[in-house]
Amino acid sequence: MPSPSLTSILGFDRKLIVGVGGLAVSNNQASILATYSLGSCLGVTIYDPVVRAGGLLHAMLPDSSINAAKAAEQPAMFVDTGVGALFRAAYALKAVKHRMQICVAGGAQFLDKSGFFNIGQRNFACLTQLFGQHGLTIDASDVGGLVSRTIHLHVATGEVRLMCSGQREESILFKGYASVG
Repeated sequence: MPSPSLTSILGFDRKLIVGVGGLAVSNNQASILATYSLGSCLGVTIYDPVVRAGGLLHAMLPDSSINAAKAAEQPAMFVDTGVGALFRAAYALKAVKHRMQICVAGGAQFLDKSGFFNIGQRNFACLTQLFGQHGLTIDASDVGGLVSRTIHLHVATGEVRLMCSGQREESILFKGYASVG
C-alpha cells in the first residue's frame, strides 16, 4: 500500500494532487486533497470531523481479480482494494469508521458512450456493494452521466467541492462540518 505523503501529513504542501490509481490522506488543516479528470474512474473522499483527517481515492477499475499483481503493487487502482487502503491510511491518522463523512464522484460513461463495458457503472456498483457489506453510507455523490469531474476535499472542514466539465465554477458537493469537540 502506498503510504501517505509525509509532506501532506507534516504540512509542507497546501494542495495534494491524487493521480489515477492513487490515494492520499492528511490531517493538516491547510491541506486540500484534489483529483482531476474523473471519467469512468471514481473519486472517493472520507473525512472524520472529530480528528479532522481525511482522504481521497482515485480508483480506475472495480475488481482487482483481473490483475492481482498490480493490485498488490497499487491497490488504489481498484475499487475493491483501494477503499480498504484508503480507510487504513485514515485510521493511521486516528480517524474512526463510524464518524466518516463519505462523498463519491465520477463513474461516468465517459470513454464508453455505447455502454458496452460500463466501467463507470461497474465501479459504482462495486463501491456500493462494498459499503453495504461494511455498514457505510454515502453522504453525497455526483455519479454517472457523460461528464468529467474534479473534486477537492478541504481538510479543515470536510467540505467537498466539485467541478464538472463545461462548468465555469466549482459547486459544493458536501458542505462538511468539522466537529468542535
